[in-house]
Amino acid sequence: MGSGWQRTKRITSAAFRPVRGRDLSLHAAAITFYSAIAVVPVALLAIWLTALVAGADRVRRLTSYAVETLPDAIGAPRAVDALVEAGVGLTPLLALASLLPASLYGEGLRRAFVSVAAQHSDESLVGWRGRLLLLPLLAPAPALLFSILLALPTTTRLVRQGGWIGALGVVLSFLAVWLVLTPVLVWVFRVVGPASPDWLSTLGVGSFTAANLSGFLHGFVLFASLPIDLGVPFGGFTEIGAGVAVLLWLYLFHVIVLAGYSATLALSRWRAARAVGTGDADAGVQRRKGPVTS
Repeated sequence: MGSGWQRTKRITSAAFRPVRGRDLSLHAAAITFYSAIAVVPVALLAIWLTALVAGADRVRRLTSYAVETLPDAIGAPRAVDALVEAGVGLTPLLALASLLPASLYGEGLRRAFVSVAAQHSDESLVGWRGRLLLLPLLAPAPALLFSILLALPTTTRLVRQGGWIGALGVVLSFLAVWLVLTPVLVWVFRVVGPASPDWLSTLGVGSFTAANLSGFLHGFVLFASLPIDLGVPFGGFTEIGAGVAVLLWLYLFHVIVLAGYSATLALSRWRAARAVGTGDADAGVQRRKGPVTS
């Protein structure tokens, strides 16, 4: 028992070594700022692309299951319904205009990852690198989003039945989101970040991080169903309280992402050091260097 606990402590300590001495909370807050700007444009583009491939009516029909099932304590169904309508009604010109704010998410991730990787502090064009490296994720967005939409009729029907059947619906929903988030995080950790951890480490920790994020997102749905007056701390302005609550959950979401990236780098370096039989802690992370002029 004691040796197992010591081993767990060593693994945990090694996983968080890349963020030691850095303000993880501050970096997560920085990503949250960028994501607050980018999350709606990203969602609009994903919905628009999915509607182009699968058809607007089909997207509306499938998302209606989620709209009818989501708790309405903080207005989540109305927000999702409005978002879907705006997404399927997007024009090519509006979609082009959404690209710039959507790409800001990549900038926020890249800037935070640069600090965690502690390798490219002199990297130039950090923001633009992050923006451009995130945009390729729009290509598989229709397939990823549509796979979740296809699961909605089954999962929402099971959830409405309650009991063990409802729990099965939650599990299936968790698995669907987990499978969709895994390739996204693999790309983010391996490509958007300034360092390139090996594929096995990226896939393993990326998948584990995706599982945590999937559970976290389902936890937010549960939170939204609680009879809490979010406007109390803000003089009765429920809309402000709901917005702050969403930002708080986004912040915690990015704490998990940064922790996952840190663990990926640590595992990759450990695997490489073990393979070559040296203590070179940076051997497992390839470096992608660009121009150093600023």
